[in-house]
Order: sequence, then C-alpha cells, then structure tokens
Amino acid sequence: MSRKELSPEEILEGIRDMTIRGAAEIGRQASFAVRLFAEREFDNDRKRYLEKIDEFREQALKTRPTAITLWSGLTKTLSGTDQAKSSKEILELIVENSERFIDLSKKSIDIISEMGARRIPHDAIIMTHCNSSAAVASILKAHEQGKIEMVYATESRPKRQGYITVRQLAEKGVPVTMIVDSAARHHMKLVDMVLVGADTIASNGAVINKIGTSQIALIAHERRVPFIVCAETYKFSPQTFHGHTVKIEERDHSEVIDPKKFPGVKVSNPVFDATPPEYVDAIITEVGIIPPFAAYEIVVHNFGLEMLSSEHMKEGFLNDF
Repeated sequence: MSRKELSPEEILEGIRDMTIRGAAEIGRQASFAVRLFAEREFDNDRKRYLEKIDEFREQALKTRPTAITLWSGLTKTLSGTDQAKSSKEILELIVENSERFIDLSKKSIDIISEMGARRIPHDAIIMTHCNSSAAVASILKAHEQGKIEMVYATESRPKRQGYITVRQLAEKGVPVTMIVDSAARHHMKLVDMVLVGADTIASNGAVINKIGTSQIALIAHERRVPFIVCAETYKFSPQTFHGHTVKIEERDHSEVIDPKKFPGVKVSNPVFDATPPEYVDAIITEVGIIPPFAAYEIVVHNFGLEMLSSEHMKEGFLNDF
C-alpha cells in the first residue's frame, strides 16, 4: 500500500511494528498521519477539535519512544495551532506545516549527501550499519563521482535493516558486501571511513542509533578510522538539554527467537545504543559539518534558550506521554 492509501491509525501501526522504518521516514510519516487525521476529523468546535488532535498526537508519541524525529515531525506540524482562532485556521496550519516539514526533510538529505560525498576520499572503502537514508544518499553521491571501491554493510540484526541498504546500493551499481554484525572488527582493517545515520543526537553529542553502532564506533576508534554520522538537525534532542536521558526502546523477544523453541529463556532486545561523542569524528547536517560537541549549539539554535528554559522542557516533555 502507498502512503496515501493508509489511514492515520495504520500509519501509526506501521511505525510501531517497524513496517515504516528509518528515523527520517518516521518523522515524515508522523507528520502526514496527523495531517490526515486533522482532515478526516475536522470539527467546527475549536476546543473539541484541538482535543482530538492532541489525543492522536499522544498515541503517535507512544509508538517509537526513542525516535526524536517522531516528536519533531508532530511538533513542527502542529506548531501554532494552539494560537489559531478557528478550526479552519488550525487545519490550514497543519496542512501547510506538514508540507513544509516533509519538503525540508527531503531537501536536507540532498544537502547532506553533497557534503557527505565531499568527505569521502577517492577509491574509498566504506562501512555502514543499519539503513540510513542520509548515509546511503552520501554513498550514492560519492559513487556517482567515481569514489567508491567497496561498501561493507552489516546485516543489522535482528530486523536486518542492512538488507535494505545493500539492495539500495546494489540497484545503483555500487560495489557492496554484506557482513554479519560480529564481523565488523574483522573487516575494519580494510576500511577508510565509517558512515552511519542517527535516530537521535543528545545535546552532549552522543549519538543514539541502531544497536551495535557503539561497538562499530569503538572498533573504528581503535583502528583510527574516521567515524562520521549523517543526521538532519531535527534529530537533535532538546529533551537532553536538561539532563533527561533518551529512553532506549526494548522490543519483543520474538524478533530475536521463537519463544516456543526456547522455553524458559529470557531475551534482551534493545533497538538502539548510545555512541559517546569522543568516538564520533564529525556529524554532517544540512547546516554544515560539525564536531559532536557542537550539538548543544544546534539544539539552542533550533529551539531558543527561552523555550529550552521553560518548565515544560525542564520536566522532560517526552516522558509525559
């Protein structure tokens, strides 16, 4: 089914069960879902209309608690609606905001890919992990410039998002080798650069990404291989500005094993981990390439000190849902 054929509730379910995946796509789909909901549930009673929209927003936030892009997409789309004087004005704002957010999200990938390709050396051997639209776009742009010798892409278990990455690269003629996650250190001696995406970036520069990212960063650090993150600025978390940690999502153990075949066995299935900023060489954003410790400046630029100093922010707004 295409995005336009899905109901708002089906989009949320797709985000929850990871049919819809990838941090950027989650943000775009969340924005589109709340727009569809607002169009379908239009109510001339302004107060009741806002209450229905807010209830849908709360349901959406619960689907993938770690993904800051989910919050960003919803927040950008609903910006200004509480000040709107009529239901008609609320809907117009939501439609306009959603279109702008989705358009800017896609343009950000294009900008990042240009800068990412410039950082990739000629005859480069790249390693990547999971499936990042920004990282893949950078590799494809570098391939167009004749720079890529080989890409090593991890499987990224248990959901194997690496399958998506290798297909996307192979379809464009990029030389690509899939490796099991545990082979990252074995192959790192061949690698010139590691290029990954991010689901969330904390204000101290820590990168929250697919489980296993931190291990690859540690191996790259050991081998003195540059570890580069591609991330749009709306992935920078204001929640962490006041010391609130990013909630690491734990998914069902059935994604790892069939519980019927392993009675009595417990399984830990965290989706993400945190890579310390000292293992990150640079973060490529649509506003420029920054060191990880400049993440604080991005958060302040995006939200302003006044908003960041509000009691709502200090209490850790994402934890309210």
